[in-house]
Parts: sequence; C-alpha cells; structure tokens
Amino acid sequence: MNWKKWTCLAAASIFVFSLLGCGSDKQQSKSAGDSTVHLTVFAAASMTETMNQIAEQYKKDHPDVEITYNFDSSGTLKKQIQNGAECDIFISAAQKQMNQLDKSKDGKENPDQLDFVQDGTRCNLVENKVVLLTPENNPKDVRSFQDMAEKLAAGSIRLGMGNSDVPVGQYTAKILKFFNLDESAIANNGNITYGSNVKEVTTQVLEGSTDCGVVYATDAYSAKLKPVDEATKAMCGQVIYPAAIMKSGKNQEAARDFLQYLQSDAAMQIFESVGFSPAK
Repeated sequence: MNWKKWTCLAAASIFVFSLLGCGSDKQQSKSAGDSTVHLTVFAAASMTETMNQIAEQYKKDHPDVEITYNFDSSGTLKKQIQNGAECDIFISAAQKQMNQLDKSKDGKENPDQLDFVQDGTRCNLVENKVVLLTPENNPKDVRSFQDMAEKLAAGSIRLGMGNSDVPVGQYTAKILKFFNLDESAIANNGNITYGSNVKEVTTQVLEGSTDCGVVYATDAYSAKLKPVDEATKAMCGQVIYPAAIMKSGKNQEAARDFLQYLQSDAAMQIFESVGFSPAK
C-alpha cells in the first residue's frame, strides 16, 4: 500500500474513532424494525458502470447496506449538495467542485465558504485520462488533438465537449486554450456542441452528431471505442477524482466503511479494469 493510500485510510480511521465518542452521531439511518443501512453516494457520471460493479461486489460482504447512487456532472452534484440534498459520500471528477464544498479551502477556491466536507475524510481516490474520441470509422479522419485543433481552426469539423460547469468541459477548454483556439468564436460558428455531462458527449460521438469529442478514457472504454489520442498533463493537467464524506449524510460510519473499501485492492482492480488508475 502506498503512503498516500495509507494517509487517507488513517484519516478515515481517526474520523470514525471520533464518531464513537459521540452517541448521537453514531446512529445509522434505519427504518423502525429495519436492519438495512441506506447509503447515498453522489458520483461523477464517468464512474457509472464502475461504481455499480463495485456496489455489487461490496454487497456480497455487506448485505445489510443498500447503496443508492446519484450520477451526474460534478457541477450539478455539487449544486444539489449545496441546496440541501442528502449525500453520504461525494466523488467529484475534479478538485474544483470538492474545493467549493470544503471549508478548509481559501476564498479563491471556496468563495462562499461552504462547509459540507467532513473533516479528515477527504482523499484523492483515482485518476482518469482525457482522450479524443471519434465516431466509428472516423469519417473526418481526426487523428490527434493537434489535428483536431487545426481542423477546428479551419471550421471543417464539429467538436463535442462538456459545458463549462462540467469537469470534462473544463479540461477541454484548457486543451483549446493550449492550442490557442477561441472557444467562443468556434462555438458561435457552429463547430462546437455541448453536453451537460460526459455521457452526453460520448453519446454525441456514438451517434455521429459530432466529428469528435473530448471524454474520459473510462467512457471510451464503456462505449467500446478506441481513442485516437490522449491529452498530456501540459494540455489540461491531471484528472484526479477526490472523494469525501459529507456532513449532510446520515450514515457516517457506513460511509467511512464504504470509502475505505473504495480504496482497497479489490475495488482498485475494478477501477483499473476500465481505465482508472490509483491517484498519484
């Protein structure tokens, strides 16, 4: 186990010890006469297939835990939490949305000084890659991000990308800036279409309504399409997925257990099988 994983697990363990000292916090959200613990997990849309598979595996050893997922763009999930939605664990596709809920962050990263992240539970869970995807048979012969940039500048292709409040859209905007492209001008010319989350962008590519799209490696895997290129760190930075227990949840101890499981070797094997890698 690497030291980052150990640090995160240790922090979660310290957190649960503090819970044991508070009788009221120790209670699980259960119906009268019902031994089932109901756990609500908000996760980035790009984790849909993976998290469902992990839940099935987890339930084999924890039959009393019922996991309900809410999958959407990280920006949408953040707004839902901010507006009072009950959430035990939040997994974002970027640091930005988690920072906006974390009171330990400064005014630049958390301008509203929101306080939803439970102290000592936040950790970097996995890393993804930003890739360039084309429809089957690649009709416009888009071969790389460099080629995409040249064809966008010439107005000869249409790009699918996430909205500005969606992490994959934010990563794509950085890529366009890296190639000195004016996103607004290209969009106004009708050469960019937007999706409210990464799944919508992937669908646009699958249906051929765009000539290429910027998605995550895991979404390309799920769509059974091979990316034509992978973005470098210089283009858009690292794609780190942070996870944390939310103060708005009612199942703190169960959340701690599941968050620990997400960092286990068993869960990481599932993450890696679809293109994720341990966060570094």
